[in-house]
Amino acid sequence: MTKEKILVVDDEEDILELVRYNLIREGYTVACAAAGEEALKSAASDPVDLIVLDLMLPGIDGLEVARRLKLNPGTKDTPIVMLSAKGEEADIVTGLELGADDYVTKPFSPRILVARIKAVIRRRSGAVAQESNILNVRELVIHRGRRHVTAGGRSLELTYTEFQVLYFLARRPGWVFTRSQIVDAVRGDDYPVTDRSVDVQIVGLRKKLGRLGTYIETVRGVGYRFIEN
Repeated sequence: MTKEKILVVDDEEDILELVRYNLIREGYTVACAAAGEEALKSAASDPVDLIVLDLMLPGIDGLEVARRLKLNPGTKDTPIVMLSAKGEEADIVTGLELGADDYVTKPFSPRILVARIKAVIRRRSGAVAQESNILNVRELVIHRGRRHVTAGGRSLELTYTEFQVLYFLARRPGWVFTRSQIVDAVRGDDYPVTDRSVDVQIVGLRKKLGRLGTYIETVRGVGYRFIEN
């Protein structure tokens, strides 16, 4: 089963590699960043399922990174596990109040860190399954469990792929996705990617959505996005 993607942010190369190694061994896909600005850019351009965030970073520190992540509509719901040598009660409280899901102090046990990460992902997965089974975007209602869509109160008959593309775009309004990212999300990495295959699905979706087809915007030279409002 495909595991979640995790972004690890730490300016200490040894710790970055230690965390990366242990997460990959558990089957997770891992991205790394060594500075706050790099982390923010990575999280904005390549969505992840969880962020392991060191607090003492060069430039933008971890607390400020957390604040900005929680202010960004595209990353505000991404779970954060803070990892820091700052282990005073006040530091931990500050981190949790900023929206961190857990706080692990250095030095740390890799096994305990991985267990904490798994627990956060489990909790979030359960919450998402309950809370976001139905996605409402203005006049569009997408019921993921029933694979049913209504547009302006009108029931739509979508193919499997059309539904997957629509749900993928609608769950992150404002985000721009390339055609390759769309195909990977819908069909998997081994599916042959062509601009034409994605464009055909978008054309079909817009036609079935009618006047709500304008919700899907073409970003010339890049791909598509679901407009925010």
